[in-house]
Amino acid sequence: MYDEASEGGGEDTEVMQQETVPVPVPAKKTKQPKECFLIQPRKTKEDSTKTRKRRKKKITDVLAKSEPKPGTPADLQQLMKDYYSSSRSVIELEELNLPDSCFLKANDLTHSLSSYLKEICPKWVKLRKNHSEKKSVLMLIICSSAIRALELIRSMTAFRGDSKVMKLFAKHIKVQEQVKLLEKRVVHLGVGTPGRIKELIKQGGLNLNPLKFLVFDWNWRDQKLRRMMDIPEIRKEVFELLEMGVLSLCKSESLKMGLF
Repeated sequence: MYDEASEGGGEDTEVMQQETVPVPVPAKKTKQPKECFLIQPRKTKEDSTKTRKRRKKKITDVLAKSEPKPGTPADLQQLMKDYYSSSRSVIELEELNLPDSCFLKANDLTHSLSSYLKEICPKWVKLRKNHSEKKSVLMLIICSSAIRALELIRSMTAFRGDSKVMKLFAKHIKVQEQVKLLEKRVVHLGVGTPGRIKELIKQGGLNLNPLKFLVFDWNWRDQKLRRMMDIPEIRKEVFELLEMGVLSLCKSESLKMGLF
């Protein structure tokens, strides 16, 4: 009996032990920090066009708002120094300087071409009558394009009178044709681009020694508001032309330069 009681008591004890054993409490899950994403507002078409417009601000916008200033001989001198500064020595740059006596009065933006030419060359009729040398001109007017050259020729009717005028540009006219024309006839006025004038000198079709006046169409602006010397190709050709005898003629005071 003892054994049975003891065995039965053992079972109760085990049950009690099972009941009293504490059940482990599951650990609380620690909250992981959530990632934050900043949602950027979508760019509309208007915003993108606005930014593009700001980036593409052109020099023409600035020029359109600024008042036009007439060109001066100092402007030409400074452009020459800037152009040759990287390839010439200090002494060579000084040799490019031209005295004030080389320059005619510049256009103050109040003149037409005819009135300006009359002012800088009051004795034109006499000069024209005494000029009889072929392959040469008394006056060269240099501009940026063939279309502009035609405009200038039309606008100088009051000045030229009976003077023989020749178009000196490349559009639709071959160099050889112009050389033949200069050999055949006496020409008083030449209007054209620096590239073609330079080519005529190279080929011996144009002699600069009788030249008395060299006028640059300096202040006129094209549709993009660029002057002729603002265009890199034209500027390069002008300076190359000046070194083909023009500078030496200016220094000898047989040739005068003007900025229209």
